[in-house]
Amino acid sequence: MSCDFMALATPGVQGLHPYEAGKPVEELERELGIHDIIKLASNENPLGPSAYAIEAVQKALAEATRYPDSNGFRLKAALHQYYGLMPEQLTLGNGSNDVLELIARAFLQPGDEVIFSEYAFAVYPIVTQACSAKAVITPARDYGHNLQAMAEAITESTRLIFIANPNNPTGTALMRDELTAFLAAVPEHVIVVLDEAYTEYVEAGDFPDGLELLPQFPNLVVTRTFSKAWGLAGLRVGFAAASTVITDLLNRVRQPFNVSHLALAAAEAVLDDGDYLARSVELNRRGMAQLEQGLKQLGVGYIPSFGNFITADMARPAQPLFQALLHEGVIVRPLGGYRMPQHLRISIGLTNENDRFLRALKQVLAC
Repeated sequence: MSCDFMALATPGVQGLHPYEAGKPVEELERELGIHDIIKLASNENPLGPSAYAIEAVQKALAEATRYPDSNGFRLKAALHQYYGLMPEQLTLGNGSNDVLELIARAFLQPGDEVIFSEYAFAVYPIVTQACSAKAVITPARDYGHNLQAMAEAITESTRLIFIANPNNPTGTALMRDELTAFLAAVPEHVIVVLDEAYTEYVEAGDFPDGLELLPQFPNLVVTRTFSKAWGLAGLRVGFAAASTVITDLLNRVRQPFNVSHLALAAAEAVLDDGDYLARSVELNRRGMAQLEQGLKQLGVGYIPSFGNFITADMARPAQPLFQALLHEGVIVRPLGGYRMPQHLRISIGLTNENDRFLRALKQVLAC
């Protein structure tokens, strides 16, 4: 092949590396021939999908030959009913990752600056570099966002600031007063993207609801997902909420039919299943306490988490431990790609899954 296709790609894409997702169960079965595997790597809801969602998908299958409603009228109406958001404030996405990319595509040009924190979600640097923008990475504070450092990093070239609250992969969270003070100090030409993928799990009274802050801050965009507490990770549906002006711009670059017919139906239905959400949060609360206690008994440190996962400090290179756990049929997430080579992120599972992880970890630590 004589053509240098790499040279034809944009400079940002040339330097990218594909996103590394958590190892699938099927892949581990193929590699090691192991069965009875538990996956605690991708922050998925261990309850399985809501019965409401299953029923809605089964009904929607009858229309699988039709394109989905590109505007998502029924889901937007359900979101209006649930959150009080107007349809013209909403951009639907193929998961919240999709809307994060839409935001970058709508507002970034080569040379623009994007601020995000050390140990931030891997999608932020990917969408920044893909648009040939400049990543400005601010140092973390206690593994979380240092808002003072982020404010000091703003320049005339800054276009976006990404903040995950709670943060992935560390689980840290910003409380209401510090976040609102930061938002008030951000110049109006800078768009702040508040990624609230794990917000449903937070029970702290002073934790902010980004959707309630939208009327106060016109340059704020809030993203949410149905992949975590709502249990629809495999169907891929999320949304962004913002001012009508920003929403109009995002929908100009959004692909038509970017959310499938089945995903629209499931997301609409699950919003009516308050019991499912309550059970998800309760299971997470109990599972978090179980893992915290188990890690303490093993002498393993961890970062206190507000999400549906906990990040453990193994105090030594974590990759060999990750590999050893795979041979025990337990999949977790090593964080070397996040520049945390001594940490493992463990999703909260069912009680028996959490127990099996702790027993497997005890075994591999003793080797």
